[in-house]
Amino acid sequence: MSIIFKGRFYKKYLNDLKINHKQGNYFSDGNLNEEDMQHLPEPVKKYLRYTGSLGKPKVNKFKIEFTGGIRKNEQSEWMKFESEQNNFMQTPTRLFFIKAVMMHLPVRGYHCYKNGIAYMDIRLFSLFKVLYLDGENMNVAETVTFFNDMCCMAPPTLIDKRINWLEVNGNIVKASFTNNKITIFAWLHFNDKGELINFISNDRYAADAGKKLPWATPLKDYREISGYRLAGYAEAIYSYPQGDLCYGTFSLSNIVYN
Repeated sequence: MSIIFKGRFYKKYLNDLKINHKQGNYFSDGNLNEEDMQHLPEPVKKYLRYTGSLGKPKVNKFKIEFTGGIRKNEQSEWMKFESEQNNFMQTPTRLFFIKAVMMHLPVRGYHCYKNGIAYMDIRLFSLFKVLYLDGENMNVAETVTFFNDMCCMAPPTLIDKRINWLEVNGNIVKASFTNNKITIFAWLHFNDKGELINFISNDRYAADAGKKLPWATPLKDYREISGYRLAGYAEAIYSYPQGDLCYGTFSLSNIVYN
């Protein structure tokens, strides 16, 4: 799949991408082996084996392409989108660019997370600002998102020493991830096959609610892609007091490591 975005707004993303490609490797050279996984809980080890991560190169950066839909609430129409993103591990960085259509008008969005500092910029025609968010709540929320990407899309990165494995209850594992003095927590739910089937965190801020809400990304449709067995479909769900809202669906189009 090839996605082409044009204009100065997209060039900002490309410039950030060019700069971050100069990052060095966070993980040492070589392939992931059993010794690298010694400190991991058993469900996480099983997940790495299931996804085919063992024996493959350690992952220091990765590029993902998605298609899907997003919406504001249950009354809103779904907006179809295409996205591309690049993640870097040495200095945790997530650069996410999205192309969508809202009421037949082109909308572009850039989510930028660099070492614990984040902002989201949504523009009509790549020019007129529709929404802009930054600040402490955004920094924490995007730290959650970065860790979610590691868990769901780049299993080999779970050997990262910035992760603290806290509790294991059957197939449910609680973990924390710390970056630039921000620590977030999440529960990873696995099934008996070794698949990660959900990721839940209470540390992600929901702007419309004005507070943090439980945030989940259930996963399914595991398939072979780029030599790994990964979830092909995920949803993004906030749990409001009045009920759950699925506000995003993501179908994995392509992923490239290193």
